Amino acid sequence: MTHGSPKRRDILLWTAALVGLALVAPYFLYPVFLMRALCLALFACAFNLLLGYVGLLSFGHAAFLGSAAYITAHTVKVWGWPPEIGILAGVAVAAALGTVFGWLAIRRQGIYFAMITLALAQMVAFFATEAPFTGGEDGIQAVPRGHLLGMIDLDNTFTMYYFVLAVFLAGFAIIQRTVNSPFGQVIKAIRENEPRAISLGYRAEHYKLLAFVLSAALAGLAGSTKVLVLQFASLSDVDWTTSGQVVLMTLVGGVGTFLGPVVGAFIIVTMENYLAQAGSWVTVIEGAIFVVCVLTFRRGIIGVLVPYLTGRSEPAVAEPSAETS
Repeated sequence: MTHGSPKRRDILLWTAALVGLALVAPYFLYPVFLMRALCLALFACAFNLLLGYVGLLSFGHAAFLGSAAYITAHTVKVWGWPPEIGILAGVAVAAALGTVFGWLAIRRQGIYFAMITLALAQMVAFFATEAPFTGGEDGIQAVPRGHLLGMIDLDNTFTMYYFVLAVFLAGFAIIQRTVNSPFGQVIKAIRENEPRAISLGYRAEHYKLLAFVLSAALAGLAGSTKVLVLQFASLSDVDWTTSGQVVLMTLVGGVGTFLGPVVGAFIIVTMENYLAQAGSWVTVIEGAIFVVCVLTFRRGIIGVLVPYLTGRSEPAVAEPSAETS
């Protein structure tokens, strides 16, 4: 038996256990809460692909989540498109925005990259406020879930939950496959030492742009799915606070880990759900927990737990590059 076999077996066991838990979860917990958490978990995983494996800190990812949500809501409600086509339209728009954002921002590094993405995202938020089809401050409400492939009724809560779970697992699998592919090895090499990667013949800007577009498309997939779950799209989806929230989810869970953003998303959504009575104090409580996690769990919750769960002395967690500081 090779050295990697026990590790692979442990990963498969943990994966099977988590998937099994997800399959029975709606029978014990509120399904809409779980669906919203899964959508935001996919959003956080998409963001983590950029921060954890490319080393680029974006403050504008809400633009991709929100734009896809608005496009899906409009095409499904106003144009009468089926949900799967509406989702694909939202993902396509998010990927197109990601291409434009990436082309403009990828030439800069560090805080300059982050500020350009934030500025571009604010332009999208302004457009969402003023454009007639978005509904302004009212947003797009009463979005029908429709029938998937013309057959599967998504108005059934459990059917909708398993559809959302399937979308999340597909997105998660794409990210995992990307990171473990030759392409993923190159973007991690660029994160660790970009000049050396360039000296080896890799066109760093092209690889970073492709990773940025993929991250934007997956964030759009999360936004399109979320709008069908909650049946409305609002300005909060494109607001800068949503971009900040996904940073918080990723850092709390663990940057550069596969499950870290998922754990972080569920923690934040749970806090918002069960601390809703605290009103604006929820933000203060989130900030306090963030400070505690940063000081106590330097690698995030999953980054700290991984060594104990796998029996390794050091966690195999990627560190963000110096460009993000």
